[in-house]
Amino acid sequence: MKPETEAELAEIIAGASGPFHIRGGGTRSIGKPVTGAVLETGGLSGITLYEPGALTVVVKAGSPLAEVEAALEAEGQRLPFEPMDYRGLLGTSGTPTVGGVVAANVSGPRRVQAGACRDFMLGVRFVDGTGQIVKNGGRVMKNVTGYDLVKLMTGSWGTLGVLTEVSLKVLPKPDSAACILIDSLSVANAVGAMSKALASPFEVTGAAHVPVGLDGHPVTMLRIEGFAGSVDYRAGQLAALFSDHAVRVEHDAAKVAEGWAWVRDVAPMQGTAGDVWRISCKPSDAPALADRLDADKLLFDWGGGLIWALLPEGTDARARLGALGGHATLVRGSDASRAALPVFQPEPAPLAALTAGIRARFDPRGVLNPGLMDA
Repeated sequence: MKPETEAELAEIIAGASGPFHIRGGGTRSIGKPVTGAVLETGGLSGITLYEPGALTVVVKAGSPLAEVEAALEAEGQRLPFEPMDYRGLLGTSGTPTVGGVVAANVSGPRRVQAGACRDFMLGVRFVDGTGQIVKNGGRVMKNVTGYDLVKLMTGSWGTLGVLTEVSLKVLPKPDSAACILIDSLSVANAVGAMSKALASPFEVTGAAHVPVGLDGHPVTMLRIEGFAGSVDYRAGQLAALFSDHAVRVEHDAAKVAEGWAWVRDVAPMQGTAGDVWRISCKPSDAPALADRLDADKLLFDWGGGLIWALLPEGTDARARLGALGGHATLVRGSDASRAALPVFQPEPAPLAALTAGIRARFDPRGVLNPGLMDA
């Protein structure tokens, strides 16, 4: 089923005789397998309002992300949260949609400085599990009336409602970018360097480390963005902070963009065998967590606050974290792994009860992606 209008979508859900598997562009096969009739949002497509001067765009949920980014690019603007493209990592095809990005709260390396997709949401329209059309938020940031369903829907994976339209804040695209590359640091030293850079006054917009880079050696990456003169100055000052290490500065805009797309899309783990886990943690815990994981491959983002880990199929990453904890999600796994292991981080009992209550309110019949986020 592929409704062309919000009203048609509402009618389909209101008349449901069984569960639905909600699908946008079909690029993110994450979560427990869902059994149900496929309900696609791709028919709800198009930019309904774009006001560059107000830094606001309103988009139907099934709109291809690439089309929206192209429209923003033409006005020298961008989505600040740098959404990841999951296709290479998951081996999927299809076209990423704006609704899918919002439903999964997809955010990339710039989150460490700019914030997540959730932080740039202004408003939503969606159809809940009863077929009711719901609107919340608006087109400005100062919107405090009622319940904040905008934040609630962002990252709900289609389990509370099917998004039909989203309003987003956008930001100007910077004139220039540079990347400081520090070679051959250990994980502990890399996390220390990234923390030092992020605490500096030089406005770092990306801080990542990979133990095995393209040349087979560790590399730590620090990104600077802004006006050309400012970028040159700040990159030089930041490089000077690490003058006791082997430091390079990349100023070529195309190479900088390519390098950070490599981090954003977790390219080191594309085309590999095994399960891929995404672990959020305190950056200071990252070195010890890395040792405990004993992973086949690792990539550190967000200054060490995000660890991507490649583990043998069927391995439960959470069992290796010990007392250090962390918030772990199985992003890529076989059907057997996804069926046997909790894909999303299990919630404490009080929070799980609250979550169940919210789902019962928005989807009392349990027809929207049932079981997708179950432990």
